[in-house]
Amino acid sequence: MPLHIVLHEPLIPANTGNIARSCAATGAHLHLIHPLGFSTEDRYLKRAGLDYWHAVKVHHYENFEHFAASQGEGAGTFYFVETWGEKLYTDVSFRDGDYIILGKETTGLPEELTNQYREQTIRIPMSGATRSVNLSNCAAIVLFEGLRQLGFPGLK
Repeated sequence: MPLHIVLHEPLIPANTGNIARSCAATGAHLHLIHPLGFSTEDRYLKRAGLDYWHAVKVHHYENFEHFAASQGEGAGTFYFVETWGEKLYTDVSFRDGDYIILGKETTGLPEELTNQYREQTIRIPMSGATRSVNLSNCAAIVLFEGLRQLGFPGLK
């Protein structure tokens, strides 16, 4: 079972394209929760993803509720990446099929959502010199930690 990257209302096409490229390189699925801050026909989105779009399994949802309901019984754990998470991303034990959920670049994830999943909200440690790490970098950092814990299944 692959890991999953979920972008909740992403705004910047280049970030989503970079994340799509990471998904193509690792076999992770990409889930996009609307509204998006760009068109899926955006040239910057396509350029950032290069010619790897054919290798990415992309799923679209109208909102978080639609996304959560679509995963069904037995879905992996939802991990929400936020700057205030009490646990580090290295403190959780990733399993096949888990979901790494990231919010929009300007405001992160909705507070009502992270309050609901407080125990599953994780963070990447930072010096405090910046508000956050770039969204595509966050996705890659946490995705590769999950893959490392799983022994890099299917990767060479």
